[in-house]
Amino acid sequence: MALFLLYESASGYALFEAHGLDEIGQNTEAVRNSVSDLNRFGKVVKLRSFNPFTSALDALKQCNAVSEGILTDELRTVLETNLPKVKEGKKAKFSVGVSDPKIGSQISEVSKIPCQSNEFVSELLRGVRLHFNTFVGDLKSGDLEKAQLGLGHSYSRAKVKFNVNRVDNMVIQAIFLLDTLDKDVNSFSMRVREWYSWHFPELVKIVNDNYLYAKVSKYIQDKAKLTEDNIPALTDIVGDEDKAKEIVEAAKASMGQDLSPVDLINVQQFAQRVMDLSEYRKNLYDYLVAKMNDIAPNLASLIGEVVGARLISHAGSLTNLAKCPSSTLQILGAEKALFRALKTRGNTPKYGLIFHSSFIGRASAKNKGRMARYLANKCSIASRIDCFSEKGTTVFGEKLREQVEERLDFYDKGVAPRKNLDVMQSAIESAENQDTEMETEGAVEVSDKKAKKKKQKSAADEGSDMIVDKPTKVTNGDAAEDHKSEKKKKKKEKRKLDQETEHEDQAEDDGANGVVSEQDGTAKKKKNKKVNNVVEAGEESKKKKKKSKKESE
Repeated sequence: MALFLLYESASGYALFEAHGLDEIGQNTEAVRNSVSDLNRFGKVVKLRSFNPFTSALDALKQCNAVSEGILTDELRTVLETNLPKVKEGKKAKFSVGVSDPKIGSQISEVSKIPCQSNEFVSELLRGVRLHFNTFVGDLKSGDLEKAQLGLGHSYSRAKVKFNVNRVDNMVIQAIFLLDTLDKDVNSFSMRVREWYSWHFPELVKIVNDNYLYAKVSKYIQDKAKLTEDNIPALTDIVGDEDKAKEIVEAAKASMGQDLSPVDLINVQQFAQRVMDLSEYRKNLYDYLVAKMNDIAPNLASLIGEVVGARLISHAGSLTNLAKCPSSTLQILGAEKALFRALKTRGNTPKYGLIFHSSFIGRASAKNKGRMARYLANKCSIASRIDCFSEKGTTVFGEKLREQVEERLDFYDKGVAPRKNLDVMQSAIESAENQDTEMETEGAVEVSDKKAKKKKQKSAADEGSDMIVDKPTKVTNGDAAEDHKSEKKKKKKEKRKLDQETEHEDQAEDDGANGVVSEQDGTAKKKKNKKVNNVVEAGEESKKKKKKSKKESE
């Protein structure tokens, strides 16, 4: 059986024909040793055809297709034109050796060309790669290397630049920096406390917060200059007038030593640096929350942004986290304890990084392990949805969070939770509803924009007179709306009167039967009051008319 070799180079597709090879009798070790010798290898393998790529973009397209196991039209034409034709109903007397079994199976499915990929074929393709410059005479020295370098750069760039908004590397760097900032801010704040306590030791007990302490120490500077006039400014910083008065009183009777102006300036500058670091830490936390809502919205809504980011950073990426089973995710972060327990044959850890979740803290001591296992299961589902779904939504994360809450209630109170199938079906329905709402809103916005453009065009065509008449149209529209609203009000008043008359009729019937309701009584009283008011108004008007007649006489 004849053997053809398909070689995908950076400059084009090459098809080689191998002569006089008996695969059964050949030893792969002997082939491996003879490949390096061009005289021996050139007698066996000969070039049949070479089809270069038209451009660098075409080369990138073909490389992406081959790596994903897709048969392109160009490769299919190369194979069908250069390989011997097979009659219908008969087996082919040749086979094509390929380096990747995925593209081989695709070729055999689409074009019915038999393909093979094994160690023997890979050794022959290695020899082709080694002596490719000599086989293709049109290539100059250095052309193939340049093509390989350019294709490698563009291929790597295309693989990395898949979606800018969902790059989980930003989350990994942010959570690492956040942990480092927490340590640094704490150590620097302690240094500010120790440094300024030589001058004003009583301030430590009054102000406990590190950020506020740095702010107050920067404002006070020299305690001897602190008076009651500074109480409003201290109140703005501390947020409590009593604390501000306490600081002023403590400064008057302080036991601290005096510091020189240079020392006070250094303390003040260091306190400002601590304040800037804590402010940057807040901004970084907001950035992390925003990125987690873009990259893993369901995981963030289930377990929180910080814990979710720690899981992603520990796994290496969101894809790696999605590939982890729930048992691995459960003890992620407790690897040392796990291997120590396996070595000493002790109890394995029940939880790792997910211990920082509020659900584990709310569970009782005997149910913490169960809760960790259940929560890891839901986190695994949420990470897979976030990784492989095209549209970002928090519906599934919220539903999974509800399930965890129900499981907590089940452990504490014995309330039976809902089935997972029902919860997921409702989540899918709500997600679909959200998509339809987004589509309708987008369609409405597009139609509004088109209508505005049409109005602007018509206004430009008709001239300035139509522009002047526009406000009158708006006022007429407002008047029509007011007229409609008045009609609606009248209808409502009629309905109310009809309901009151029905209540009165019912009350009269109930009174005849010996049953009187409080509501009907109140309705009667209200109507009687209305009638009395109308009668009194009529009598007053009659009296006024009589008086006016007498005065005229």
